[in-house]
Amino acid sequence: MKTKQLITAGLFSLCSVSASAQELTITVTNLTQGMHFTPLIVAAHDENASMFTVTTEASAELIAIAEGGDISGMSTLLATVNADVVENPAGGLLAGAGTTEMNLSTADGNQMLSITAMMLPTNDGFVGLDSWPIPSEAGTYTILLNAYDAGSEANDELVVGDAGGPPGNPGIPAAPGGNAGANGTGIVDSQTNGNVHIHRGALGDDDLEGRQSDLDSRIHRWLNPVAKVTVVVE
Repeated sequence: MKTKQLITAGLFSLCSVSASAQELTITVTNLTQGMHFTPLIVAAHDENASMFTVTTEASAELIAIAEGGDISGMSTLLATVNADVVENPAGGLLAGAGTTEMNLSTADGNQMLSITAMMLPTNDGFVGLDSWPIPSEAGTYTILLNAYDAGSEANDELVVGDAGGPPGNPGIPAAPGGNAGANGTGIVDSQTNGNVHIHRGALGDDDLEGRQSDLDSRIHRWLNPVAKVTVVVE
């Protein structure tokens, strides 16, 4: 069995894309120190479908994931295009250095792989894989994933609890590690790029009792890539 390292879908040229049914074993690893992934949604779909597209406006289904970790709308949308879907393989949050594994059986024509999950604590950040062509050749393939900003909410970096969860409500719904601060004044109050784009990362600060951000720069900062995906094609 061959092993191939593919950093992004844009570099994919090593083997042909499958249009037939396949059995995949997929492993997702959180590469960050202090960030958590909310329940993942993983899907194989055809070339006409997409969970997100960089430089375009986020869909309502993507915003629900990026701002509150709600995958139900995306799951419903994927069902309408006959995608093969795995939901929440980790059984909850996936912490830094955590790994989850799943099996995915793909139907004929579902030759693209996509993944999304919110990153906590962020305002509308998510980890994403957009329409990666599933190889026809058996082997093990590795993909490194970036963090994206849905462009739907200002990155104020203020942890406000449940009030920040529903789409359209400012603020971060939770800091799962319990290591965020409070009483921040806010990093920014407006979003200048309203399309999906690479996330600038958490700025944070080192004052957990105030200043601008509720995030701890010593824990919550990250650099891309933020996740590693290993796909075993049988």
